[in-house]
Amino acid sequence: MSQSPSDRKPRRFPLQLDQLAASRSHGPRPSSSSGVRVPPNAPELLRPQAHLQAVERERRRQHAPQGLGLDSVHVRRRMVERLMADGISHAGVLEAFAAVPRHLFVDTALVNQAYEDTSLPIGLGQTISKPSVVAAMMQLLCVRPGLNGAEMGVTPARPPLGRCLEIGTGCGYQAALLAYLSSRVVSIERLHDLHAKARTNLEQMRTALPQWPEIRLIYGDGMVGHAPHAPYDTIIAAAGGSALPQAWVDQLAPGGRLVAPTQEGAGQVLTVLDRLPDGSLQYSRAGAVLFVPLKSGTT
Repeated sequence: MSQSPSDRKPRRFPLQLDQLAASRSHGPRPSSSSGVRVPPNAPELLRPQAHLQAVERERRRQHAPQGLGLDSVHVRRRMVERLMADGISHAGVLEAFAAVPRHLFVDTALVNQAYEDTSLPIGLGQTISKPSVVAAMMQLLCVRPGLNGAEMGVTPARPPLGRCLEIGTGCGYQAALLAYLSSRVVSIERLHDLHAKARTNLEQMRTALPQWPEIRLIYGDGMVGHAPHAPYDTIIAAAGGSALPQAWVDQLAPGGRLVAPTQEGAGQVLTVLDRLPDGSLQYSRAGAVLFVPLKSGTT
């Protein structure tokens, strides 16, 4: 059945020349190339080129450089370059920082600062330490006296940290880094909520990196160490007291090294304790630091 002229729908394509004028959203429409003036109250003009612009935007999106978000190796690589500029040179330490996604261990509200060289709160008055400080402490551990020159690299047979004890698991980030360089990591946390948080964070990381080494998490008093798995080739602490607890010293193996902050005057210094192969102890300092106070007990 035919339609009367009044019943027919307006033709959308092909367009007349006067329909290709600019949108009235920017003021009165100019005349078209045909010389016809478009009234200001005319209906919105059709733009057949719009779908072509959308296709071009999608093409550019697909061909743009990928991996620019927090999951990108490029983000971690920039952090590693800053560490190198700060004097971190041990290849294994740099590889660990390049591999572990720090943003998985940072609270959501602070995730945009995950790869900055800054400490960040993780709850319960605790912090995740600055990458540069963690890297410096790990590098000190990687040159412990029990290693010879050939063993200072990272090999499956003899990782430089050997059996490692961490005091203060926190959010689990440092434990993940240590695992890359250790044959075994035992990490102790005295705050139950943080212990649970670290477990969740590490499980999330292992989802992304399923081949990452296992870490033994202990809920307990870090000041007494963890005798069942002693002695340890390396011990690292993320909290500082007036002196090194005797339990840590006793659990350090010959040829091992302990790195921890201790109180000195009004501030803290990084204390390095070596148990030499003959069993004797040797103390040294490695600069001023600022860590949360070391406390005993659990909560």
